[in-house]
Amino acid sequence: MKNLVVLGGGESGIGAAILGLKKGYKVFVSDKGRIKEKYKKVLSNLALEWEEKQHSEDLIFQADVVVKSPGIPDTVLLVEQLIEKGIEVISEIEFAGRFTEAKMICVTGSNGKTTTALLLYHILKNGGLNVGLAGNVGKSLALQVAEDNFDFYVVELSSFQLDGMFHFKADIAILMNITPDHLDRYDYEMQKYIDSKFRIIQNQASTDYFIYCLDDENIAKEVSKRDFKSQLIPFTIEQDLNELQGAYIKNEQLLINYKNQELNMSIYKLALEGKHNIYNSMASGVASSILELRKDVVRDSLTDFQNVEHRMEKVVSVHGIDFVNDSKATNINSAWYALETMPAGVVWIVGGVDKGNDYSILKDVVKEKVTAIVCLGKDNTKIREAFKDSGVSIAETVSMEGAVKFAYQLGKKGDTVLLSPACASFDLFEDYEDRGRQFKEQVRGL
Repeated sequence: MKNLVVLGGGESGIGAAILGLKKGYKVFVSDKGRIKEKYKKVLSNLALEWEEKQHSEDLIFQADVVVKSPGIPDTVLLVEQLIEKGIEVISEIEFAGRFTEAKMICVTGSNGKTTTALLLYHILKNGGLNVGLAGNVGKSLALQVAEDNFDFYVVELSSFQLDGMFHFKADIAILMNITPDHLDRYDYEMQKYIDSKFRIIQNQASTDYFIYCLDDENIAKEVSKRDFKSQLIPFTIEQDLNELQGAYIKNEQLLINYKNQELNMSIYKLALEGKHNIYNSMASGVASSILELRKDVVRDSLTDFQNVEHRMEKVVSVHGIDFVNDSKATNINSAWYALETMPAGVVWIVGGVDKGNDYSILKDVVKEKVTAIVCLGKDNTKIREAFKDSGVSIAETVSMEGAVKFAYQLGKKGDTVLLSPACASFDLFEDYEDRGRQFKEQVRGL
């Protein structure tokens, strides 16, 4: 019997443990932090060994394979020691992929990957495919491989998950964009981060597909210097593909051309608003065309899709002031997209744990759209410094209650209060979801 050690007792770790047990492994789950109660119950019911608040190295080093949580960096001493000992360290996605023949449609990018994955899942479900949703959204892939029997999976992948994937293959790989994010995990070298994102195409063959944004400079540059075995299909807002395969805009129509079959629809009928959401719709539409879904199914699905919670989520209007929850915007580019879609008159709630943000990127859109800034975080120095000359009033708080009250006082009828933090949440909140939920609770209490 082989030994499987799972580092991290969260969603992906529990899924890997269940799959490992089903496949005959002796499983040990170890988490340096606290394991949530709901996962403790699952572990206890499984009757396997587990621990929290420590890593028992004598047990961990007995592993034949280690499934590591994506939140644990490769530079942690324990991981380095495992690799030195020749013990295989992989991601839950890699582990799950070894036990299924299902087709994998994988989505990555610095921004938009969750919305794209959910939109694509929505289309495929409407098209009658037997499809699961996994990765950073839905249940873990490992759990679904253990308990379900899907023919297709839409898998949202972070760079951290991709780093732990070696033999896994995406039948359809989608790369939305690459902007600076998580550079602390990549020695602050942009090329290392780019290389991580491009791992989504590893192991692809001539029968596979790579769907990518032609308008993204980092992607376009990288595509020009790499050799590909898979079929390349771009999507673009800025160029006319002239009936080449891919998706583009012409006369305010979204056009998707694949194998000389053209799907077209008005951009004004798309359920998701804003330039970035046109990209999300294009990528989803191209993948759906490759899978030969009916055009009317794709059009209808792009029209009636409901957006993900915490991503440009309209909460409520209070005395003519709209409140929008974009708590999932944890980096500069996400916040830029959010602000770009807004009409002028934004009271912007921003702040949290800074991942090396360059706020100068936002100065122009802030001048154009923002009337007031509410800083929500333990240290707002960089934000105040970046926008002190932008001609907007700046308030500070360390609670969501204070942020919502300040924003409400600073706004006027016709304005929008936008929570789009551009930062991670864990200085004041459990995660971005907790931050978004608290925002909605405080808004509804006004």
